[in-house]
Amino acid sequence: MTEVNFYHLQRSSLEQTLPDLLERSLARGWRAVVLSTVEDRSEQLAQHLWTWRTDSFLPHGTAKDGHAADQPIWLTATDERPNEAQVLFLIDGATSARMTEYTRVCDIFDGIDPDAVAAARQRWKAAKDAGLDLTYWQQTDKGWEKKA
Repeated sequence: MTEVNFYHLQRSSLEQTLPDLLERSLARGWRAVVLSTVEDRSEQLAQHLWTWRTDSFLPHGTAKDGHAADQPIWLTATDERPNEAQVLFLIDGATSARMTEYTRVCDIFDGIDPDAVAAARQRWKAAKDAGLDLTYWQQTDKGWEKKA
């Protein structure tokens, strides 16, 4: 069964959080898809992943790079799974009709933005109604705290 984790950002941005989660996924031997709602966002994140830390490399690609099947991390605004990824990262309010194809789905949302929180609640309800295994993680001053 697909495990869905909701990550409620309160202390750091997506750009600060996503690379660490991607690094952990790759350490497990998993491939990843990062699904946004805007194509330009994929290119912005691709540029960020090149420079996010000087002592680390996260192999990734976008439609601009091509060779989707060969990319360990695929950044896209299209609901696709061209690299047989085990984990899906939903960002910027993105949704996917393919969630059950993944081992894990990580829905990352901005907890400072009331509209993003309201939209995440709707996605939680939809995932719960679909019978998926849900966990809610909230960012605190001590790190990530599991709430549900």
